[in-house]
Amino acid sequence: MITGADLGDGTYRNPVLNADWSDPDVVRVGDDFYLTASSFGRAPGLPLLHSRDLVNWTIVGHALERLRPANEFRVPRHDCGVWAPSLRYHDDRFWIFWGDPDHGVFQVNSPQIRGPWTSPHLVKGGRGLIDACPLWDEETGEAYLVHAWAKSRSGVKNRLTGHRMHPEGTGVLDEGKVIVDGDRIPGWFTVEGPKLYRHDGWFWILAPAGGVETGWQGALRSRDFFGPYEERIVLEQGDTDVNGPHQGGWVRTAAGEHWFLHFQQRGPYGRVVHLQPMSWGTDGWPLMGDGGAPVAVHRKPDLPVQPTAVPATDDDFPGGRYGRQWQWTANPQDGWAPQHTGDGLRLSCVRSADAHDLRKLPSILTQRLPGVECAVEVELRLDSEEPGARAGLAVLGDSFGWIGLDRASDGTVRLVHRFAESVAERERDAGRPRVAPEGRVRLRIAIGAGARCGFSYDLGAGDGWESSGPVFAATPWRWVGALLGLFALAPVGGGHAGSATFTQFRVVSS
Repeated sequence: MITGADLGDGTYRNPVLNADWSDPDVVRVGDDFYLTASSFGRAPGLPLLHSRDLVNWTIVGHALERLRPANEFRVPRHDCGVWAPSLRYHDDRFWIFWGDPDHGVFQVNSPQIRGPWTSPHLVKGGRGLIDACPLWDEETGEAYLVHAWAKSRSGVKNRLTGHRMHPEGTGVLDEGKVIVDGDRIPGWFTVEGPKLYRHDGWFWILAPAGGVETGWQGALRSRDFFGPYEERIVLEQGDTDVNGPHQGGWVRTAAGEHWFLHFQQRGPYGRVVHLQPMSWGTDGWPLMGDGGAPVAVHRKPDLPVQPTAVPATDDDFPGGRYGRQWQWTANPQDGWAPQHTGDGLRLSCVRSADAHDLRKLPSILTQRLPGVECAVEVELRLDSEEPGARAGLAVLGDSFGWIGLDRASDGTVRLVHRFAESVAERERDAGRPRVAPEGRVRLRIAIGAGARCGFSYDLGAGDGWESSGPVFAATPWRWVGALLGLFALAPVGGGHAGSATFTQFRVVSS
């Protein structure tokens, strides 16, 4: 099990979520805190996390069962889909708004965090609309929406557009207005990720600028939603090793403390989440971190002590069911993971013409790569008798590597280890295949510093772990950290190709 951020002495260590929980937003309802994050093209989407102290988090579900339009997400679209959601609680309901850069601003809502959630509703259509956030103004009864722009789709960036919104969140009520033009703020570029609030008589937008890896967190305020806004940098890297720091959400506790959750880009580990103390200065502006720089260790929020917790990674797959930590690389199809009476994940060997390039396959079951040095282990049995059937454990990104079993043309089961560089169109051998006499194997990936991965296996012959191939450096996609994946495949053909069974998935700290 991966250790968490709670140091057990009343303090915590950043990051509080040490994996790719990209673009986090947070809300408090009573004594409970909830967080969601970008899920891009994976399904189910919009992960939902719960905490009672902002440090110890668990996964409680997802708000988006399948991505829309369903036809477009039949195949992996790793960098598309759900971008930078905003989580709010209004009128006794949870609301999540997000921008899909190819289709527009969507929302779902539910009376309970665990659902049922409504089907996605298109609030504003258009290309390049991203990072959407609503606000229901309790002082005036008005509802507003702000969003950023993706230049890759619209040709526009560094601007935030505001709308009056229908109070039921069903649509916008005007053509919109640019309420923040980053080109007019000296030194600011790539203003994005806005989170909209009302505080002390002001409209507040907390928004990062300067780019994901090198920028800062800004605060902007205005007496009127449509501006003009004045700005200030409230959190930046300074002398710390927290590059960015990038977008996130502000939350206050019932006791009146203020905290800010944001992400830091860490290459193959994706966007890990930090918790910063926050207060309001005598001049009315927010103060974050330690003098405007991120903290590494800090006292925990003044909240009741909670059991230490981290989002789940391990899985015994009871009854063939996989835990909430898993997502498919596209909208799933029935029959990919049939349930059964015993333990273990039974994956059907999905037939595909792209079986030699895992990046193109929708039927890979994934979870986030941990942001610490660790080892990932799973046991695999290849049940399919189809020549060319294969199954394994993968590290998946712009390049990928995997180790597992395949069925040779002569019927024998072999241990294989393969990889592909980012520029390669198909995989090639990373180690010498060898016979797996029992058709089963224990697989292991040791993830070291810099997400350098060493592959090994145990065929149960008493030799213990044996290493395979060279060290593989995990790589992210454009916006997404590397993923751990389980898969079962078969060549194109007719009929059912059989299955593979995975048991005892474990992630242990090194």
